[in-house]
Amino acid sequence: MKNKKYYPWVVVGLLWMVALLNYLDRQMLSTMQSSMQLDIKELAIAENFGRVMGIFLLIYGLMSPVAGMIADRINRKWLIVGSLFVWSAVTYSLGHAQTFQQVYWLRALMGVSEALYLPTGLAMIADFHSSKTRSLAIGIHMSGLYAGQALGGFGATIAANYSWHTVFHWFGIIGILYALVLIFLLHDKEGHAGTRTAKLNPKPDNSGIKKDSLSNSFGVVLGTLSFWILLFYFMAPSFPGWATKNWLPTLFAENLGIEMAKAGPMATISIAIASFIGVLIGGPMSDRWVQKNIRGRIYTSVIGLSLTIPSLILLGYGHTHAGLIGAAMLFGIGFGMFDTNNMPILCQIIPQRYRATAYGVMNMMGVFAGYTVTLMLGSSTDAGNLGADFSKLSIVVLAAVALMLAFVKPKHELTYPEEEIKQV
Repeated sequence: MKNKKYYPWVVVGLLWMVALLNYLDRQMLSTMQSSMQLDIKELAIAENFGRVMGIFLLIYGLMSPVAGMIADRINRKWLIVGSLFVWSAVTYSLGHAQTFQQVYWLRALMGVSEALYLPTGLAMIADFHSSKTRSLAIGIHMSGLYAGQALGGFGATIAANYSWHTVFHWFGIIGILYALVLIFLLHDKEGHAGTRTAKLNPKPDNSGIKKDSLSNSFGVVLGTLSFWILLFYFMAPSFPGWATKNWLPTLFAENLGIEMAKAGPMATISIAIASFIGVLIGGPMSDRWVQKNIRGRIYTSVIGLSLTIPSLILLGYGHTHAGLIGAAMLFGIGFGMFDTNNMPILCQIIPQRYRATAYGVMNMMGVFAGYTVTLMLGSSTDAGNLGADFSKLSIVVLAAVALMLAFVKPKHELTYPEEEIKQV
């Protein structure tokens, strides 16, 4: 099957489920605090629960560049299978946790194993798909993350009917079984490290090609001016992106005066559905536009990100169901158009062999931005300024759009071994 013309789309389908489990397993804990605190008393203290959520983000962020470097150097199939197996085993083990310390360290281990996936999976999809289908393929894959985020909100519902132990056990088992399925169905792109025709780490010769090294990898990535602009462009929307993940239900509850049980699903499902619509718009648009204009992906992404600017203002000051849901939908569509084009734009400025490393650095900074804004909006909520501070995030997004249009210089893609020659 791996030699069939349709196999690149099979890879997208297989990894879509991995993406869903990636976000589902990490999100479930946030929805089941009330159930778990009955058995683990320390979780009833907000500070302790924040420590559990925070350790995941910190470890996940720090591990992301390491994950990218590993993904650029070994067979990505086995890295994906291994990381899925480990974080699913951790999810299962959480169902047996009896103390706060056990939950804390299991979340830290989940941060390590989950960090290995996203740079790896996106780099694999980017290699399987040409510029004609890359944005759509990556966008469909990213919709798995949105689906996992939305479904994670139902963890509390299942826990209420059964127990929080059962929720962790069954989703852990599902992930472990799916990792076994991937052993037989998932294959890395030929030419990558660990495959039969691997071409990475070439020896020096008269062509001037450098031997690959960690310092050379970071030298290429960090020595590219357009990457620094893209890094800020990726990081800036991470502030409102993580704000909607962690604080939008609270904002809905406060602005509409409704209970969290209604506000939570209303907020998460609106964003998830709209983000998928944004993927379906932004993916094909970008793939077609880039065939005619090398900056087509940038323009598509900027159009999408620009939609989030008025939506953030409307979210901050809206007080009607129609207004807030409409603003959330507008944000989701724009963010989906942005999200589906990040790796494809990266492919236009960073050589193929360093893409996972580069995306790992981007992912780290995005997560750290999320960690910062989560703490900031927590203080805003206590001070009664959540809506106003939510709307101020639009200023950061506007700055990112301006820098992206002014300074990023995309290039036509190069493949092995020309890209090594080009870089020296």
